[in-house]
Amino acid sequence: MANRRQELLDAAIAVLGGSGIRALTHRAVDAAADLPSGSASNHFRSRDALLEAVTERIIERERALWEEIATTAAPTTPAKLAETLVEAARQVAGRHRDLTLARYAILLEAANHPPLRRKLTDGGARVLAWFLNWMRIAGSTDPEREAPLIMNHFTGLVLHQLANPDPGFAPTAEITELVPRVIRTEDPS
Repeated sequence: MANRRQELLDAAIAVLGGSGIRALTHRAVDAAADLPSGSASNHFRSRDALLEAVTERIIERERALWEEIATTAAPTTPAKLAETLVEAARQVAGRHRDLTLARYAILLEAANHPPLRRKLTDGGARVLAWFLNWMRIAGSTDPEREAPLIMNHFTGLVLHQLANPDPGFAPTAEITELVPRVIRTEDPS
């Protein structure tokens, strides 16, 4: 069971995902959490404190989501990695849509808010290290070069789906074609 602080942060994620960064206020978080007025401000004295805490919670929840996916996936080949990424795309653009939208809202806010940028950079470094390991397991001989190509394409597909929702969202063809072309399983030299 989530504690009060997590309840408030998850409510803040719902506000961000549902209405964007401008809608994120202490009062909106209290309402979304169905808690008395002043609850959010008791935990997060300023908007900056709320933004920084919600950024940490987004990172925490996304890491848990990726770990959940990782426990059911064994991407030992480029094709298996592609299957895993297809499932991940469906989840982050579907069931976890608000979480993903909240992350994008925070990413944009971080452009003008250095503490958020630092938190996102640190959180992103952990995700990158994890993804590089998957790339190696899938057979990549140059994961540092290949991972950004795949990750950026994945991000673009998801962002497009979030901005222009398609009920028939089908990332399979693009991802399953791209990943085996990008991952070099043999050293070309």
